[in-house]
Amino acid sequence: MDLRSLAKAELHLHLEGAAEPETLCECSPGLTPEEARARMRFANFDEFLQAFKWVHTRLRRPEHFALVLKRLLERLAGEGVRYAEINVSAGVILWRGLPLDEFFTAIAEEAERGPLPVRFIFDAVRQFGRAHVEAVAEAAVRWKERGVAGFGIGGDEARGPARLYREVFDFVRARGLAAVPHGGETAGPESVWEALECGARRIGHGIRAAEDAALLEELRRRDVALEVCITSNVRTGAVRSMAEHPVRRLFEAGVPVVLNTDDPALFATTLVREYELARDVFGFTEEDLRQVARNSFRYALAASEPPPL
Repeated sequence: MDLRSLAKAELHLHLEGAAEPETLCECSPGLTPEEARARMRFANFDEFLQAFKWVHTRLRRPEHFALVLKRLLERLAGEGVRYAEINVSAGVILWRGLPLDEFFTAIAEEAERGPLPVRFIFDAVRQFGRAHVEAVAEAAVRWKERGVAGFGIGGDEARGPARLYREVFDFVRARGLAAVPHGGETAGPESVWEALECGARRIGHGIRAAEDAALLEELRRRDVALEVCITSNVRTGAVRSMAEHPVRRLFEAGVPVVLNTDDPALFATTLVREYELARDVFGFTEEDLRQVARNSFRYALAASEPPPL
């Protein structure tokens, strides 16, 4: 089975985390690829957040974000990706004091020139508090007509539990956007339960659901997909080792699973590589992988018919 030509969608992918060292050097004169790679190394989740923050601060102008997107879409098209949903860290842009509307205009214009259909998810930093999360939600609604299809929260689950933002999720859902929070990555099953209570259409990561049989049943009942990012979870320490990753258990439990890269430049992975891991490490058959690929279209926020698989 040629995984590169397998038609698939990428549904959990952070734009800034896709910035390759060479692209960062173009955006930061004087920076070398070796220096960039050194700053992008990390040993745990907290260090990963610091590396992500460093990458973000290298992107200083609207055209820098557009360049990252251009290169990303070229790579995705070469991997058989037919459709992508890309998280934009709108919360970090606001935190940096940058004009979000100006920056997202450049991103949206680049997407419209790109080789595949794209939708965006605006991501707030959950531990920054209610006013911050509301500001990102309002921006997401404002940009709905230019490709923003969802709103989510990322960052430190323990310091920003989803339950604090239930009314914010109600606000965006009432205005036609999907709720797609991160949950169950570094916090336990309760984080996934809270995401469900916020009306989640999909859940970013959600791997700790494997610890709660009732939660697995509820995910099946509600038909809520988990955006599983194998390499990410191992590299950040969300799971202790590749062998302990629960992707196979989640799939066998009947929970809708979609494979994704999360931050491909920071984690040194590709979507093809994630499918290879599912096959080579976790025993996914060709039909299993075709089912995962079908899921990637079925659970997309933009209504579209998947190509034949």
